[in-house]
Amino acid sequence: MDGVGEPVLMLDDVRVWVPDGTDLVRGVSWTVRSGEHWALLGPNGSGKSTLLSLAGAVRHPSAGAVTVLGERLGQTDMRALRARIGVVDPAAKLLDWLTVEEAVLTGATGTVRPLWDRYDQAARARARTLLELVGCAELAEREVRTCSQGERQRVRIARALMPSPPLLLLDEPATGLDMRAREALLVALATLAETEPTLAMVVVAHHLEELPSSTTHALLLRRGEVVACGPATETLTSGAVSACFGLPVRVEREEGRWTARAVAGWSARVAERNR
Repeated sequence: MDGVGEPVLMLDDVRVWVPDGTDLVRGVSWTVRSGEHWALLGPNGSGKSTLLSLAGAVRHPSAGAVTVLGERLGQTDMRALRARIGVVDPAAKLLDWLTVEEAVLTGATGTVRPLWDRYDQAARARARTLLELVGCAELAEREVRTCSQGERQRVRIARALMPSPPLLLLDEPATGLDMRAREALLVALATLAETEPTLAMVVVAHHLEELPSSTTHALLLRRGEVVACGPATETLTSGAVSACFGLPVRVEREEGRWTARAVAGWSARVAERNR
């Protein structure tokens, strides 16, 4: 699958720094193509949020080139570009008094409050279809206030898909979810690979266990630099993940899902070196 789809996101030798001169990311080159599902992994402070803000047309690079959906950042209307990108943020506000279907409909207009005159029968039908896709069809008439955090996350995915974006960005979507809610979320994400085959997806995560089985590629960051980038089977390895997180881990894969755990005795060896 690598290299088959059209590029939807391209970073070429990108660097981002803050006023004091500190680099947030440096030397990052990365291409995401249609139909690819990427994992973006790294410890806190590694630059994941910075890359996601570039991919979402929220900020410009300090150096290098970023092209999103064929538009070069710095040479395009960022607001118009953002309207074409689906973003799922666990902190994004959903009005409690709306029904779930109404909350999803607001994705068609990119607004927090509904614009009732803008939603025709086709939009309402799409909202219902997307709720079914993410396993929330039975919630359509319920108020958002009655939904669990896991259900709200799946509703946010349906909302982000309303305008049929070519690129979907998810910022730690499993944060705060219990195991049942996390697994339901990951099933919904994996289902997208079948029902939306051209959709490109980037999932930011801290843990390999939070990656859907549809993950095709991975980018590993450490201190703002790329540790590994490419097909998931080649990058989500014990060696690469160990280098990324700075501790020896064993990575395993079963039925399309990854797990990672620290190698037994690593803490004792670290303590011994620090004496």
